[in-house]
Amino acid sequence: MERIAKKRRVYHEALNPYFGYFYTIKKTLRKAATKYQKIELVETDELGNVLLLDDITQTADKNDYMYHEPMVHPAMCSHPKPKSVLVVGGGDGGIVKEVLKYPSVKRVELAELDDGVVKFSRKYLGKVHGGCFDDPRLTVNITDGRKFTEEHPGEFDVVIMDMTDPFGPSRMLYTREFYRAVKRSMRDRSGIFVMHSESPVSRPEAFACIQKTLGAVYKNVNPLYTYIQMYAVLWSIAAASDGIDLTTVKSAAIDKKLARLGIRKLKMYNGATHGAMLTPYPYISDILAQPARVITDAKPEFPDNFLR
Repeated sequence: MERIAKKRRVYHEALNPYFGYFYTIKKTLRKAATKYQKIELVETDELGNVLLLDDITQTADKNDYMYHEPMVHPAMCSHPKPKSVLVVGGGDGGIVKEVLKYPSVKRVELAELDDGVVKFSRKYLGKVHGGCFDDPRLTVNITDGRKFTEEHPGEFDVVIMDMTDPFGPSRMLYTREFYRAVKRSMRDRSGIFVMHSESPVSRPEAFACIQKTLGAVYKNVNPLYTYIQMYAVLWSIAAASDGIDLTTVKSAAIDKKLARLGIRKLKMYNGATHGAMLTPYPYISDILAQPARVITDAKPEFPDNFLR
C-alpha cells in the first residue's frame, strides 16, 4: 500500500462504518460543480474512467455493464412487450442505453434532477451512454423524479430508478408513498418497478427495509444478487410488480427472446444468469426473515444510514 500510495492518489470509499475498499487514481480528468453536488471524472488503473458525485463512486466506463445490465434486462425480458419506460435518475445514460436496445420501446422518459450530471456525462462518458441521448425515443426531463412520477399516472410499462443511496435529495424516493406513486404510474398490472436495493453484506438493514417497503406495496418483490466491481461488494437489485413474478420466467424463454430481438453480446445477462441472480444465499434468506421497518415519508431515515 505504501508503494502504491507514492505513485498514485489512492481513493478510499466506506461501505459501512467498519469496512470499505480502495482503488488508485492516475489523474483527474474533469471537475465541475452543479447546484446539487460536486462532479469529478478520474482516470483509474483498475476501473477505467470513474464518475464521482460528492466523492462517491457512481459508474465506471470499463465495466458499467455489471450494474446497468442487471438493472434493465431482467425486467425488460420478463415484461411481455415494454413500450413506455420511465428512468428516474440515471443521468449518466447507462440505463437508457440498455433500455433502448429493445425494439418494442417507443418512448423513454428520463427524469433527472441535476442537468449538470446529464451535460457532464453526455460530454465525457460516451462509453457509458453509448450515444443514447441522440435517440429520438428519449425525452430528457430536468425535474424532480418523484414529482414527475406523480404527475404521469397510467403511462409506463417499466419504471427504473437509478438514484444515489437513500440520503440527501434521494431519501424521499425510498419510501412507501413513492413506491405507491410508481405503481400508479404503470399502465397495468404487468408493470415492473426496478431499483437498486443496497448490499445485503455491507448494509443488511437497509437492504431488508427496502424489500419490506416494496412488499407493502407490490404483490411480487424479486431481489436479484450480483457482484459489481465498482461497488466492491455483493449488490442487490429489486424488481417489483403486481402481475409479473420474475422467478417464473424460464431460462429458455429469456434466451429465445434475446435472440428474437437481436440483443447480443450482453456480458452479464442471459437465461442462466437470470435464474442465478434470483437465487439467494441462505444467509440472505435469514436476513429477510428478520423484522424490518417500512420506510415512510414520515420516517424516511434508514436504521444503518451511516452517511447521513
